[in-house]
Amino acid sequence: MDLTLEAAIAAHRFGLGEPDWTLVGPDPRRWLLGQLGPADPAWGDGLLDSEGTLEVLKQRGQRLSQLKRMRGQADDEAAAQDLRTEAKAFREQQRLLVEANLRSSLGTATRSARPWNERLVMFWANHFTVSEASGKLHGLAGAFEREAIRPHLAGRFKDMLRATTLHPAMLRFLDNQRSVGPQSLAAERRPQVRLGLNENLAREVLELHTLGAEVSRDPSRPGGYTQADVTAFAQVLTGWTSVDDPQSQSPTRFEPRRHQPGPKTVLGRVYPQGPQALDQVLEDLALHPATAQHLAQKLARHVVADEPPPSLVERLRRAYLDSGGDLRALHGALVQAPEAWALPQRKLKTPQEHALSCARLLGADVRWLKPSADGGIGLTGQLLMRAPSPAGWPDRAEDWLAPDGVWKRIEWTQRFADRFGDGRDARVLATRSLGPLLSENTRQQIDRAADGTQALVLLMMSPEFQRR
Repeated sequence: MDLTLEAAIAAHRFGLGEPDWTLVGPDPRRWLLGQLGPADPAWGDGLLDSEGTLEVLKQRGQRLSQLKRMRGQADDEAAAQDLRTEAKAFREQQRLLVEANLRSSLGTATRSARPWNERLVMFWANHFTVSEASGKLHGLAGAFEREAIRPHLAGRFKDMLRATTLHPAMLRFLDNQRSVGPQSLAAERRPQVRLGLNENLAREVLELHTLGAEVSRDPSRPGGYTQADVTAFAQVLTGWTSVDDPQSQSPTRFEPRRHQPGPKTVLGRVYPQGPQALDQVLEDLALHPATAQHLAQKLARHVVADEPPPSLVERLRRAYLDSGGDLRALHGALVQAPEAWALPQRKLKTPQEHALSCARLLGADVRWLKPSADGGIGLTGQLLMRAPSPAGWPDRAEDWLAPDGVWKRIEWTQRFADRFGDGRDARVLATRSLGPLLSENTRQQIDRAADGTQALVLLMMSPEFQRR
């Protein structure tokens, strides 16, 4: 394949779109491989780590509880007004934190000189979804991306798996806070209180994060697991909880009183009682052949095609297993795979990917994140950090091509062109950004546009800009 064509593919399929495809340089693969490593530090102000967020939640919660007690004692209008004021301040503080997190995530991707790495951040953050839509996180989703995803992007999958599983955002999102071993000390000493096992986190780690949902349907398949495995793994996870104690050395800790005693059998292997069992289970899950297959399929689908070539999936699966679950090796194998560079462009950009491509194309920097912290992406159907389920946002074209969704994308693009077009010549931009990917039909449509803004919209809504 011509290197100029490969450079354009590198910029748009692996990256997030560039205003000038020649910035990739003469060796597209080297450009991509050179980006691999821990992700860039997150950009932005007003950010809190998970400990800081939990401390804010604790302080506000204590203040609200105090005011509720005072109202119960006084029951007058002044006490009621104080409670309403404090509750409003709490909601406003949460809103500002969530907005700071959104601006940080999108602003980092907009500004980064390592767009391939930023795409991988987005991929893994969606793989290990936590969602503010649940009402349980109160601003923790941004800290989750910065603490559990970005630092582990070029390490072992097992390390990212552990970091995400034990992050307070995941523990709260999937209710491990409430999980108590049926025969634990906590359950036995408070029999009047209904304390029980919660299997949410165990199920999602198996079905979504490691082995994949497919093998659960047929326990006879390699990697197949049963409900008994889910229950046993949930017992392994009992005792792991997040805390909002500022004196604690970590926002996550193991509480032995809540842990289910005795050995547990997961996927045919017996694990001991205690906190060390979780690391052992996660290590085995990370290196399981079914996990390698699941991750290879999902990564190939994300970057190359909704139905990726089996040869590519096998190439990635083998790279993962041969490297002991090394993510740098997995990502590098994708860059080196001939199947990953094939045309035509098959992947449709999600609303988030499309918006980032437009921002980088027009050099909007972070101006596009005001006044709306998500740049208006939510209006197109993708509420960032608020995925509808633990499975995250869909990654197939059919999920984003409904007529209403396409129309909202056109409206967003029109508004964006109005704000940031600034007399830019779409013909020049099209040639510089898409290079050899630019079709003659799109070139003609841009030439025939009624004005500069319409020409920019035609460029940003063209098939070769929408697909990668």
